[in-house]
This record gives sequence, C-alpha cells and structure tokens, in this order.
Amino acid sequence: MTAATPPPEPSRDAVPSKDREARPAALPRQTAALPRRTEARPRRKATRRAPRRRPDAKALGNATRTWDALRAAYPDARCALDHATPFQLLAATVLSAQCTDARVNKVTPALFAALPTPAAMAAAPIETIEALVRTTGFFRNKAKNLKAAAQRITDVFHGEVPSGMDDLLTLPGVARKTANVVRGTAFGQADGVVVDTHVFRLAHRLGWSKGKTPVHVERDLMALFPREAWIDLSHVLIHHGRRICAARKPRCGECPVRTSCPSALA
Repeated sequence: MTAATPPPEPSRDAVPSKDREARPAALPRQTAALPRRTEARPRRKATRRAPRRRPDAKALGNATRTWDALRAAYPDARCALDHATPFQLLAATVLSAQCTDARVNKVTPALFAALPTPAAMAAAPIETIEALVRTTGFFRNKAKNLKAAAQRITDVFHGEVPSGMDDLLTLPGVARKTANVVRGTAFGQADGVVVDTHVFRLAHRLGWSKGKTPVHVERDLMALFPREAWIDLSHVLIHHGRRICAARKPRCGECPVRTSCPSALA
C-alpha cells in the first residue's frame, strides 16, 4: 500500500493579502545629499592671561644704574631722522621701514624741498613721489602710503598731523612704532618705547628683556623704566647700538656699561 502524497503548499499568490507578511515600502531615491550631522563642540573655558610680573628690586636697581650711565654717555642723543616739522618726521619714519636712517636722510632733503607739506604731497602725481623715494626700497608701497596719508591729513585733520594715538593709527602706513616716534619726538607724548632692531638687540644683551617680539620687549622696558624715560630710552639705545654695541662685533672694551652688562661679562 503506497503512502499518501502530501498536498502541495499553497502558492504565495493564493494566500489572501491580509495574511501576507507586510513588506516595508521602498524608500524613495534621494536626489540630494542629506546635511551632515555635526555635533556641537564644547566651548573652551576662557582663561585669563597671567598679569606681567613687575621686576624685582634688584633688577630695577641694575637697570637704573645702567640707564644712568648710558644717558650720561650720550647726553645729546636725539631722533636720528632729520626733519623740521611733524609731517616731515612722519614721512621720514614711513620711509625708514626696511631702510637705514642714513639712507633716509639722503633722500628726504629733495623730497621735502619738492613736497614740503601734506597738501603738496597729496596733490603730487604718484610717479613723482616714487621717483623721489625710489632708493629707500619698497618705493611703490611707500609712495602710495605717503600720498594717501597726506591726503587724509589734508582732508580730515586740516593739514596738521594729529597728535593723538588713535588718530595717527588711521593714517595709511602708520602702525604703533611710527605713531610712537611721532608722538614722542614731535609732541613729547610717551605712550610706549620705540623698539627697533637696535633697541630689541640691546634690551636682550643688557638683560632687560627676554621677549620674543618687539611688543613683548616694549612691555618689559615700560615695566622697568618710568614714563618720563621712555622717549629718551630709545634714542640713547639706538645711538649706543650704532656706535658701540653693534650686532656682529660689539666693542665691549669701549662700552661705558661693560661692568654691569651680562653679555660683556659672559
């Protein structure tokens, strides 16, 4: 007797739709990329800078004695840029960027004879100014700044170089160093110490600063010396740097402060 053949399984099509398993609907094809999800990064907690430490009494005493000796050695130290008016000082200082003061002093007599006032320089063709300052280097940019600064002095400040720091900094080509030179030398106002390559070098050699930038060196010098010394400080250090404490071969044997200079004793 043969075994009964089991009935065939009903096909899926024969199963009523209500008994079928529900299929998930196909997702529509995306035509545009979804925006990347970005997680909000936690904000860093603001940290306050530690206040700059005041020099101790020993450092102040050594710096004061050295400064007194240098000031006595160069009683006639003054700004090395030749000028007769605040505007001429401003122009000469702009030209001194990446250029020696000696070279600037060779250029400015012809420049100031041809264009002695802000109005004259503002009205001059740019080619004329370029030809007059060509040997100072970067002459196109310097000529452009001189003309634009002269135009602003004429239009905004009625032809007079402003004495305020904020006003000076609005002039093209004028940054803090140039503004300090003009305010200190032309107007007798000290906002800081002018730090050029000589002042930067001597501040380190004399042990007055370890700053990595002129701004840091300026802050250290301002902390060491009273405000009334800031203007003369830069003039004296520049003279000493040119005459004795040169960059490559300082003449320590002739230095008036060799006994207190840590670099000379090293």
